[in-house]
Amino acid sequence: MRAVIQRVSRASVTIEGKIKSEISQGFMILLAVCNEDNQEDVNWLVKKIANLRVFNDDAGVMNRSIIEIGGNCLVISQFTLYASYKKGNRPSWFRAGSHEHSIPLYESFCRQLSDEIHQTVGTGEFGADMKVELVNDGPVTICMDTKNKE
Repeated sequence: MRAVIQRVSRASVTIEGKIKSEISQGFMILLAVCNEDNQEDVNWLVKKIANLRVFNDDAGVMNRSIIEIGGNCLVISQFTLYASYKKGNRPSWFRAGSHEHSIPLYESFCRQLSDEIHQTVGTGEFGADMKVELVNDGPVTICMDTKNKE
């Protein structure tokens, strides 16, 4: 799994002109699943994100997790994180997981993250044409890949 985690002061996702989900302070997460991913990848990524200390403490040091600040998360499926751009100029997404494989892991990730941070997790709609808006706070943007845990 690949994730781009952005610390935001607010974020929303709109589908067909209607806001599907919106959050205040927290993380806007773009999430991609490949066919090799499994529940162990979900477990590792959820724990890493929930405990990521990138929110300021009273001294202004990035030392608090999303759990500690009571922040929210918005998770958007983003298969294009698996773009292969080695040949030519048109990306290929052959490493991106199939819908049948990706949707259950995406849904598991969202449920487990919600349980971990004790907040409802906002979502987009898998496969939909989404308009995502956010105010990146910092900016703080972190990329994670469960195949590169070190």
